[in-house]
Amino acid sequence: MTRPAARGGRASADRLARLLNLVPYLLARPGIEIAEAAGDLGVTERQLREDLELLWVCGLPGYGPGDLIDMAFDGDRVTITYDAGIDRPLRLTPDEALALVVALRMLAETPGVANREAVERALAKIEDAAGDLVGAPVAVRLPGDSARVRELRAAVERGRALRITYYTAARDETTERTIDPLRMLMVGGRAYVEAWCRRAEGMRLFRADRIDAVTELDEPAVVPPQARPHDLSDGVFRPSAELPLITLRIGRGERWITEYYPCERVEADGEQWLVSLRVTDLGWARRFVLGLGPDVTVVAPAELAEQVRAQAVAALEAYARPVAPADPALPAGAR
Repeated sequence: MTRPAARGGRASADRLARLLNLVPYLLARPGIEIAEAAGDLGVTERQLREDLELLWVCGLPGYGPGDLIDMAFDGDRVTITYDAGIDRPLRLTPDEALALVVALRMLAETPGVANREAVERALAKIEDAAGDLVGAPVAVRLPGDSARVRELRAAVERGRALRITYYTAARDETTERTIDPLRMLMVGGRAYVEAWCRRAEGMRLFRADRIDAVTELDEPAVVPPQARPHDLSDGVFRPSAELPLITLRIGRGERWITEYYPCERVEADGEQWLVSLRVTDLGWARRFVLGLGPDVTVVAPAELAEQVRAQAVAALEAYARPVAPADPALPAGAR
């Protein structure tokens, strides 16, 4: 019974704050169209008209006609003609000031944000104005941020080509590449460099935490005109019909993979599920399956099942080899 009242109280508080800020907003924009004002304020035209009707009967104590807020309408335009002393926006509370500073700092630290200078200028102004409210400097550290990310971001902003040592998890190999960075991105809490890879002769995404070494070259980054940025609206990995399709039979403990990875098919098979998903290659799939545990069976393709079986047998044989006894004549530290 208390929840509707709480929601109503929150709505009333939000409307009061909006009304107190509405007068100085309209004073600064005489003759503004109601549709434009509604868009700026994030409300519907109907809600704005209801707010204006309420303002019309608000004002200073005394509440005579000369003490109330007054306004003039010209078609769909409105002008405040008497503000009743409400001519300044509300000051931020300490919590509001802190929340705004933290949000702007997070935005400024996010790789790939356009016009970072504008964000920094706005942040500087707000911190200067709200310094007494916040009370202490604010430091924000994003997930995935690191010295490597900051180094890469600085190189990208300087427009320099890079030589990197990169670990490719899908093929379990480390390669040397020269790249022409285009932008930094933050996807799923991980930082990426999107760049033209001269080795692959195509656009690639490089995960920052898999770049083992980076050298900034004394030459500008040159991205060919035919290069196109990746569409990351659905995430970094985009399954396609050209990629291998694997099918696994999984137990209850491995059902999480259906939420973490894009699956083409999920079917109940008694207490187990049949799951089909696309993978970058079978080498990655082999390591993925071996890491899941014993309650997983490879249904297809047969090639993957054989790779998993062979590596599991090799691991068991390694554990079965007897360990040579230590030489008792050697000191303990040298055994």
